[in-house]
Amino acid sequence: MATEAAPMDEKAKRMRDLLSSFYTPDPSISTSVSSISTSFDNINGPSFDADQYMDLMIKKSNLDVLLQRHVQMAAEIKNLDTDLQMLVYENYNKFISATDTIKRMKSNIFGMEGNMDQLLHKIMSVQSRSDGVNTSLFEKREHIEKLHRTRNLLRKVQFIYDLPARLQKCIKSEAYGDAVRFYTGAMPILKVYGDTSFRDCRRASEEAIEIIIKNLQTKLFSDSESIQARAEAAVLLKQLDVPIDSLKDKLLEKLEQSLDGLQINPEEASKLAEHNTSSKDEESNNQGPAKIHEDAVRGFSEAMRAYREIFPDSEERLFKLARALTTTHFENMELYIRKRVSAADFLGIFRIIWEDVVLMDEVLPEAALSDLSAEAAQVTLKQFVARTFSHLQQDISDTILKFDINQKEVVDGEVLKVVLEASGKAILQGTTDIFQDFRQLLDENTGIFVKMNDLIIGWIQKGFQDFFRSLESHFLVLSGKTSSLNETEGLIEGKSSDKIHAGLILVLAQLSVVIEQKVIPRIAEEITASFSGGNAQAFIPGELCRVFHAASEKLLQHYIDTRTQKISNVLRKRFKTPNWVKHKEPREVHMYVDMLLQQLEEVGKEVKQILPQGTFRKHKRSDSNGSNTTTSSRSTTLHSDKMARSNSQRARSQLFETHLAKLFKQKVEIFTKVEFTQESVVTTTVKLCLKSLQEYVRLQTFNRSGFQQIQLDIQFLKAPLKETVEDEAAVDFLLDEVIVAASERCLDVTPLEPPILDKLIQAKLAKSKEHNNITASS
Repeated sequence: MATEAAPMDEKAKRMRDLLSSFYTPDPSISTSVSSISTSFDNINGPSFDADQYMDLMIKKSNLDVLLQRHVQMAAEIKNLDTDLQMLVYENYNKFISATDTIKRMKSNIFGMEGNMDQLLHKIMSVQSRSDGVNTSLFEKREHIEKLHRTRNLLRKVQFIYDLPARLQKCIKSEAYGDAVRFYTGAMPILKVYGDTSFRDCRRASEEAIEIIIKNLQTKLFSDSESIQARAEAAVLLKQLDVPIDSLKDKLLEKLEQSLDGLQINPEEASKLAEHNTSSKDEESNNQGPAKIHEDAVRGFSEAMRAYREIFPDSEERLFKLARALTTTHFENMELYIRKRVSAADFLGIFRIIWEDVVLMDEVLPEAALSDLSAEAAQVTLKQFVARTFSHLQQDISDTILKFDINQKEVVDGEVLKVVLEASGKAILQGTTDIFQDFRQLLDENTGIFVKMNDLIIGWIQKGFQDFFRSLESHFLVLSGKTSSLNETEGLIEGKSSDKIHAGLILVLAQLSVVIEQKVIPRIAEEITASFSGGNAQAFIPGELCRVFHAASEKLLQHYIDTRTQKISNVLRKRFKTPNWVKHKEPREVHMYVDMLLQQLEEVGKEVKQILPQGTFRKHKRSDSNGSNTTTSSRSTTLHSDKMARSNSQRARSQLFETHLAKLFKQKVEIFTKVEFTQESVVTTTVKLCLKSLQEYVRLQTFNRSGFQQIQLDIQFLKAPLKETVEDEAAVDFLLDEVIVAASERCLDVTPLEPPILDKLIQAKLAKSKEHNNITASS
């Protein structure tokens, strides 16, 4: 491919050189452009020798090469002839076109000389007539101009004579600006002719100006005058060449004192925000606080503009005043948002501050107020977002704690359900409201808000993340599960953590489930739809769901522990009070059994208000394998054998057979994972209470009557407990363990006979039924 392209390149070069030599009259010009070799074998060169070229070709090439070269040169000659012919045709066409154009021009120019002569004749005629008119009107024009100058001079003379009267009118109407303008305009004439022709006018004018100067000086230091009026007075005094440099410090001190009246106090911020949100038409017609403040700041800005022109060396002090006012605005803004402030009010105050900054920045651009405001605005806006979440958390806490939860209302009514519904509504409605507020922040078209759009979104996302983490910690503090770092938070509405109602803990547990399953996914969808951007990792819903899932489990377990602890305290007092070694024969079921059942009934009513029902399936002993049946039969045999033996033999036999039965008894799983269902919570509470009862029994020593009392109490407990729990096998096992523990700590293990045991239980049931009827009728 390369060998074929080389001859084509050489041919193309040769063609260009030939065409260049054809169109170039001086052959020396083309030598700088072309790259033709000056060797003798260059067929296109000026020093080409045909004989030498042929000798060289014959020596270097064979017959085939010579024939090929012959054919190639014949083709090149034909191509050159064709190209030259095309060039001749193209140039001929151009020559014909040029000839036609020249002919048309010649025909158009014919007759133009006559027209030009006529035009010149007319121009000369007009010029001669114009010269005649100017000559005839020259004297009149000179006379008119002389009269006009005389008239202007008379006007000036009349103005000088009328100047004292004009100044007096200005003094009466307090139009000091017009008076100074009149006087400074007449000063050039008064300086020249004031001692001759206009002596009286000058003296009267100076007397009037002295009065004006005194009035301006009085106005300059009057506290009742506005800042803008003082600045205008200072400018007029300077125009009258009154030395005011000595008054600079006093004027600037007055200007600095005026800052107190321009500050936006937190107490007045709400009124300013309310008026600022009104329409511009209403604002122009109604001189409200926002309009008054705007006028005051505008006057302050104009005063700074005037003082900057009057005192050029006071720029730094003016810069400090402008920065001080801007900083004070944002400091007061931070104080204002400490209380509950809506986004509309916040934006209203922010617009006022930004308008003040724009007014001052137009006068003092070198003060860099925009940059200072941008930094302060970021801090203030970030605090507003954080405090919005803080107020939401406070609302949720107040909703939870505003109900006076007492045990009677919990048992008789549905106060826990009301608290749960109100708290869930507070969270859902609260998050909806702050989303609306945050949308207003993003929709604000103030320049600085548009620049901070991504920052605002990041703060909102991080705010939700921190809010839910803080809310989870607050729930644990409210429940008494953890203690707050702040000592004042150790008390909740005057209640210490150990006196918190257990129902509140259960409400917090279920509320954590609501947040995990409903609130956090809803907020994640809203953030994705309307608040995407910013820091993409700021809000992590999966992490928050795990946090509240763990918190719900902690709170539910804490509720069970709290309830169990209360019941365990009752049982501990019951077992420590009597002397079990000297216990009398049992007459009835002991009162602590009623207290235990009452406490468990309260637990059932509480969980019924809060938790849903589960898939209730009672786990009975018959569900286990046959070893439990063997145990029951052995227990029956044990009881029958005990009645036939002596006390000592029965004690030894009972202990031996009890331990032997444990070896063959099926292992029952007592403590399982607590589910968020009514049955699971009640069952776990019962298990823990029975386990505590077993431990208290092991700490005592019983005589025969004491053992029989324990037997009676446990036998009475079996029926009501099995009705409330879902795991009958575990409860039955724990009840048996209490009996076994009592027998192990008994000096004389002699159980009650079944008829007597049944009689005492029936008597207790009848007594309880009668008590319930009396209570219901009353």
